[in-house]
Amino acid sequence: MATNGKKNNKPKVFKVKMNFSWKNLFLYGFLILMGLFFFVGANQPFQETKTVPLSEVLQEAKKGEIKQIIVSGDKLTVTTKDKGIVTSFKEPGSNVYQLFRDAGVPTDKTNVAIKDDSGINSWINILSAVLPIVLMIAFFYFLFRQARGAQESIFSFGQSKARLFSKDLPKTTFADVAGVDEAKQELTEIVDFLKHPQKYKAMGARTPKGVLMIGPSGTGKTLLARATAGEANVPFFSMAGSEFMEMLVGVGASRVRDLFNNAKKSQPAIIFIDEVDAIGRQRGAGIMGGHDEREQTLNQILVEMDGFSPNEQLIVMAATNRPDVLDPALVRPGRFDRRVSLDLPDVEGRKAILKIHAKGKPFEEKVDWEKVAKRTVGFSGADLENMLNEAAILAARLAKKAIDMRDLEEAATKVKLGPEKRRLQSDDDKKMTAYHEAGHALVSWEMPHMEPIHRISIVSRGLSLGHTMMEPIERVHETKSHLLEQISVMLGGRAAEQLVFNEMTSGASDDIAKATQVARAMVAELGMSSLGPVNLDGERHPFYEQPAVSPEMSSKVDSEIKEITEECYKNALKILTKLRSKLDVLAEELLKKETIDAEDFIRLIGPKKGAFSKLAFATIKA
Repeated sequence: MATNGKKNNKPKVFKVKMNFSWKNLFLYGFLILMGLFFFVGANQPFQETKTVPLSEVLQEAKKGEIKQIIVSGDKLTVTTKDKGIVTSFKEPGSNVYQLFRDAGVPTDKTNVAIKDDSGINSWINILSAVLPIVLMIAFFYFLFRQARGAQESIFSFGQSKARLFSKDLPKTTFADVAGVDEAKQELTEIVDFLKHPQKYKAMGARTPKGVLMIGPSGTGKTLLARATAGEANVPFFSMAGSEFMEMLVGVGASRVRDLFNNAKKSQPAIIFIDEVDAIGRQRGAGIMGGHDEREQTLNQILVEMDGFSPNEQLIVMAATNRPDVLDPALVRPGRFDRRVSLDLPDVEGRKAILKIHAKGKPFEEKVDWEKVAKRTVGFSGADLENMLNEAAILAARLAKKAIDMRDLEEAATKVKLGPEKRRLQSDDDKKMTAYHEAGHALVSWEMPHMEPIHRISIVSRGLSLGHTMMEPIERVHETKSHLLEQISVMLGGRAAEQLVFNEMTSGASDDIAKATQVARAMVAELGMSSLGPVNLDGERHPFYEQPAVSPEMSSKVDSEIKEITEECYKNALKILTKLRSKLDVLAEELLKKETIDAEDFIRLIGPKKGAFSKLAFATIKA
């Protein structure tokens, strides 16, 4: 390493900054006092000395046995020739030389040294008298300050805890949001209102007072609100619905007033209330009635949004995934004028979301993003971001230089089903699981409206001992035929257990629950049974409303559900009886490899035909 020949010989200077706050004053005073006591003690001899009467010292002095006497106040430190160092004391105010003359001791033969400690003693006396008073005053001052701070914190309960995202902070824009193009278009007009209000006032249009964003979790409601504020370049006040509530009565309403007052001072501005259903639920449905703290908070929001004082350039945005429970007065025109729906992204939306979240991560050139987007049907934006993060973690764990398709496939499965669990299973358990999953796969392979097989595995994930995954296909409408086939596929595992082992296991419990759920939806919600197009799944209030369905009709619903599930189970059993040889081949392959992909499945079983079930459900009542 090249140098310029000069050495920096400057000593390093360490700067120590002391914080002389009132909180530390008590501590500093205590340390000073202890240091003084230590200093006084350090000036005393460390060895233990013997105390003797003054008369004995005078007798030793007459004999010439004393080398030196050090007088420090009334204390005498005597160094003798034989006994070493001893200590003695004289009367206060007496003169040591006068004592020697009265006792007949020649002072010229005794080395006497006078040590003057009057200055130090006087300072110690002053500090010992003043310092306790100073420390006591500082201690009580500290207590009064703490009490005053606690009192002020009590009165600050009513202040808003909203987080302000200033327009000077790094912005989130619409370019950072994908998969919700329709919602972005709706909010573009809100941005234009905030940027150019005069254009709309000239046409007699008023600014929308509120925008309610609804949609499933993870679809980007909060992100879209921040992007709206970033595009409009206005202050953004963000607060969760639960943060309005407190243990004291009236705190929620006070925080609402404080939030709107702060936002009005910063107009144009945006107020964002996340999870607004925490305070916006329908009034009159609670146990506390109209005096519920949550209802008082909601009443204050209603007044602030549409009261006597109009808000010219103040827009309230809110997000929820439970729009059905909101109070009608909150969602009426004049308060939340616009309702923006965010759905799970389609294939094009997923490709755009993957492109955004893939930034900063190394991927192989062979990665087929079209295939990844089609593979992740039903994933939200948050799921896709989590999937790419899991893929990056997996690639880093395996010391790879780039993320490949295997990492993405494993990450998608992990997000959907959970991580792999290598449970210790007996051979009988593995065989039972293999036939169970093979039953699902073969029934699905035979059904004409079911998706192709994507993967079969007997490796445990989450709470399941195995899984059979289909190639997901996006559907706008669900048909009766497809729903019946779904139920048959769900019950295919139980049918395989009965066919091969003549036994039933607990592994089909989740399949049975899902099949019953689909059958109940067909009967009670979708009108796909002999009961006709009637909604029999009306909600009832747990306190005062009567059941929406009579006992007789509820019994008919149960009968229809039982008939659907039984017929679907019989059809699954017929299919597996017909394909028994293929069932054995597929189960044996699963026991060898544990996981079978689509290519191996087609090689073993053949391409999908689906000729069996075109008339399979003719016995079920229309």
